[in-house]
Amino acid sequence: MLIFPAIDLYGGKAVRLFKGDYAQMTVYHDNPVAVARDFVTAGATHVHLVDLEGARDGNTPNLGTVLAIKRECGLFCEIGGGVRSMEVVKRYIDAGLDRVILGTAAVSSPAFLREAVAAYGDKIAVGVDIKDGFVAVKGWTEKSSENALDFCQKMQEWGVKTLICTDISRDGAMRGANHALYRALKERFGMQIVASGGVSSMEDVTALTEMDLYGAIIGKAYYTGAIDLKTAIEVAK
Repeated sequence: MLIFPAIDLYGGKAVRLFKGDYAQMTVYHDNPVAVARDFVTAGATHVHLVDLEGARDGNTPNLGTVLAIKRECGLFCEIGGGVRSMEVVKRYIDAGLDRVILGTAAVSSPAFLREAVAAYGDKIAVGVDIKDGFVAVKGWTEKSSENALDFCQKMQEWGVKTLICTDISRDGAMRGANHALYRALKERFGMQIVASGGVSSMEDVTALTEMDLYGAIIGKAYYTGAIDLKTAIEVAK
């Protein structure tokens, strides 16, 4: 299983939100590139980047920081947050980013999603953010009418290769990952499943590794010291 340490970007800084609430934001580092360098030192090969301003507003205000991380650290970089047009997808991929994550747009603009998958294949992932069994959109501020599992089935039928699945109720709450959810997704779908939200202990890392998931994102647990990144990467191997 791959470990994706996460950097959530806001105002050019590395931050974390509590359950997606912009009013409950903690700044962990003023220099996200330095954070990414620390990931490399710990043995990371991949990084999960989220432009929180982009997720809320639909643009790419932290593009310069994202490109600096890719250029200076050489990690496999996946980026999400505010990707709502082919122009933005092309901007990221042309700049050398490895995978672009569609969230709100995958729900609201099926034609755009299918165009992106047709153009870029496995460089396109879909972020499925789940709130009370439904897919949440617009930086988790709204709940759509899409049933989460039905939506995942549709993504598989449309050729999506990678799903990044977040249980919003667990994100940043340090309550542990929703193991039952990820087990169900792994058993039901043939896509690469990435666990996100609530991965807060080595027990989580071990359990998700034993499920043979494709990947797990570690965010707040890294910043608070609850998970040692180097150890997690070794266990996940």
